[in-house]
Amino acid sequence: MATRTARTAWNGTLDEGSGQVELTSSGTGTFDVSWPRRIGEVEGVTSPEELIAAAHSSCFSMAFSAELGKAGGTPEQVEVTADVTFVPGKGITTSALSVRGYASGVDEAGFRAAAEAAKTGCPVSQALASVPEITLDVTYEG
Repeated sequence: MATRTARTAWNGTLDEGSGQVELTSSGTGTFDVSWPRRIGEVEGVTSPEELIAAAHSSCFSMAFSAELGKAGGTPEQVEVTADVTFVPGKGITTSALSVRGYASGVDEAGFRAAAEAAKTGCPVSQALASVPEITLDVTYEG
C-alpha cells in the first residue's frame, strides 16, 4: 500500500486569491494555483486539471508498459500525453489520452490492444470514472 500526500495553502477569495500546491510526499515541488489562471491563460501557474493530466499520463504509461509486457512486448519508445478539459460550471468533461511509439515483440494490433487494456486498467482512469469522456488516440510508429 502506498499513500501520497499533497498540501495546498490558499489565501483570499476564489476570484482574487491564490495558493500553492506542495507535493509533500516526494518533496519535489511547489506550484502556484489561482482561479483566474485556472480558467484563462496559464502564465506559469498550474491547475488541478494539469496535475490530473500528469497523473493520468504517468499512470497510463505504467499500465501500458505492463500490458505490453503481458503481450510479450517491450516498449522501445513511447510518449503519452493527457489533455484534461475543465469547463466552469460543469467540471472536468474530458481526459484525452494520446500514445505514440513502438514496442518490440508486438505488432500494431498488439500495441493497440495493450493501449486499450491500459486505458481500462489504469487506476487513474478508474478514479476518473465520473468524467463523461475518456478518449484514446494510438499512433503506432513501428
